[in-house]
Amino acid sequence: MKRIYEPLAYTDRPIKERYWNRFLPDPAPHYAPVRDEVTAEFAVIGGGYTGLSAALTLAEAGADVVLLEAQRPGWGASGRNGGLVSVGSAKLADDALLRRYGETDTRQFFAAERAAVDLVERYVDELELDVDRHSRGYTFVAHRPDRVAELHAYGEEYNRRYGLPYEFVPKQEMAAQGLNSPEFHGAVNLPVGFALNPMKFLLGLTRAAETAGVRMFSETPVQKISPHDGGYLLQVPGGQVRAKRLLIATNGYSSDDLPGALAGRYLPVQSNIMVTRPLSDAEIAEQGWWSEQMVCDSRTLLHYLRLLPDRRLLLGLRGSVRVSEDNISATRAKARADFNRIFPAWRDVGTEYFWSGLICMTRNLVPFVGAVPGMNGAWASLGYHGSGVCMAPYSGALIADQALGRHRLPHPDLMQRPLRRFELGRWRRMSLPLAFSWYYIKDRI
Repeated sequence: MKRIYEPLAYTDRPIKERYWNRFLPDPAPHYAPVRDEVTAEFAVIGGGYTGLSAALTLAEAGADVVLLEAQRPGWGASGRNGGLVSVGSAKLADDALLRRYGETDTRQFFAAERAAVDLVERYVDELELDVDRHSRGYTFVAHRPDRVAELHAYGEEYNRRYGLPYEFVPKQEMAAQGLNSPEFHGAVNLPVGFALNPMKFLLGLTRAAETAGVRMFSETPVQKISPHDGGYLLQVPGGQVRAKRLLIATNGYSSDDLPGALAGRYLPVQSNIMVTRPLSDAEIAEQGWWSEQMVCDSRTLLHYLRLLPDRRLLLGLRGSVRVSEDNISATRAKARADFNRIFPAWRDVGTEYFWSGLICMTRNLVPFVGAVPGMNGAWASLGYHGSGVCMAPYSGALIADQALGRHRLPHPDLMQRPLRRFELGRWRRMSLPLAFSWYYIKDRI
């Protein structure tokens, strides 16, 4: 495999201290690796939200499906995220989307983002999943006084997208809503979205896929993809898989040679999460942060945070560019320093959990969900820009529908356009230190 991060990124070390491990059943779901030869109509590579949703959609339509996961279901970003179900899977502002793709397709993209939130909600309801749901929409906060105007602009943009109202909360009223912090200078409450326990959601999708008849295989990394007899032959350590159609759902844990058509066209970026010990009622009152809203701030290298149902504070942050023991320690220290600045009354509150994982960006700055160029009967979905909790299941359903030859959900053309190659190709990670240094300066000045 031609992966572009340090080998440590593809081990269990980054999730050794993951809070969501608490919610794994004992024993955790286990599926045997492929042995000898397996044949199916559809092969899905990747056992996260995208792959599970794709496989479930196919199986519910009566298809014969195998799912191949290099580690175990949810090992990647689907089992590491902060559980924020919200719109925001593009890294282009609305006016940039309109200029580049036009009014009709941009409106279709906004419809797809809204439908992605609805699909997660439908999965939770129809599968009767207990996912510790909370938060009414989400809250966007200004991390500097001069970013307050941006809140108004974002709220108006949101209103134009969805026809829904937003609530602006000035600095002096934030404490009354349980959002008291010297770091934040205003907020907007936006009604679409909610928060959930990502591990419980993952386990629910896994059970649903298995119940629907998907044949699940763990510890089965695909080593080579070859055209064969009108379909594909997949080489794996224990044998091979023959399939007529192929769906690729590996996102930030992709490899540049699987398939080569996507080489240099996705960029994994590290994201990190810290979780505290449970906070007492007195501690919550002292800081004045009791809101159960999921919150994102206005930084380019954003923070996202929420008070969990067991009264722990979860804080996520971007900005690290390597996966090494030194980097893990340095990023954890930075997360703690940011936490102390945001919540000064909790400076002595212990931190029990810290972990990291790889999200995925595209050079197009929008998700890719479509046919793989040059590969007949193959589709891929990747590049959710940190909003994969809802866009990944939705995109999995989209590529499954494409593979079945049907169209049920909004699927804009802009998500199906071939991915542009990053300028540095295989060495594209070299752009991150300079870019992140600039973003850090921009967020501070």
